[in-house]
Amino acid sequence: MHNRKESLTSRRSLIKWGIYGMGAIAVAAMPSVLNAQTMSRGKTLTFNADDVGILNFALLLEELESAFYAAVVSSGKVVNAMELEYMNFLGSQETAHVTFLRKVLADRTLFATQDLSFNQSSLDRILTNRNSILNAAVTLEDLGVHAYNGAGPSLTNPTYLLAAGSIVSVEARHAAGVRSLLGRPTTEPDPDRLVNDANLNASLNPFKGKAYDELYTPKQIVAIVSSLNILNNPINGGLVS
Repeated sequence: MHNRKESLTSRRSLIKWGIYGMGAIAVAAMPSVLNAQTMSRGKTLTFNADDVGILNFALLLEELESAFYAAVVSSGKVVNAMELEYMNFLGSQETAHVTFLRKVLADRTLFATQDLSFNQSSLDRILTNRNSILNAAVTLEDLGVHAYNGAGPSLTNPTYLLAAGSIVSVEARHAAGVRSLLGRPTTEPDPDRLVNDANLNASLNPFKGKAYDELYTPKQIVAIVSSLNILNNPINGGLVS
């Protein structure tokens, strides 16, 4: 996501889903245990259209964010002390989300961190400079907000709903904070959205305008992640079909 031209290129490649604004989102930070698996397809991740599937997919997004910020900090590309401290801070919160969701899911957790396998060439592109890193962080955080909001109406387990609700507001604060570092609007303008109006689920989005965040369905979130070719892991299940 280095410039508008690259953003337009990404928009064309994802047009069938109405997904745009992603640029070169590469969730580039990986713990060393993940690096060893980047050449394999990895475990198939199956997310059914139920509470367990939804919360496990939320866990996957948190794993991606946690890994992303870890690599950002170690990349040396964010040199401003305040910004680097903020990347550390966000990373610690995303890691806390991972731990929290794994505790909530307990024996219903469907995958381990070590099961995740990434496309190394896609992951490397994001760490080229400070702007690409921060723009990718904005995209990831915005994606998290839309994902949690969209999953909320489908959750029936009160504990799972509380877990998701306690995280989504933090993701929104993260997005606003990184946007401010870039001098971008703290709330997401329409050109930045990952799903356009024509592809929004109307029943989930009765309210429109700058005062509201759009709700994306779990299926749309799965499609976005899959279309980016970040994960080598095959994804299937009711959230995809």
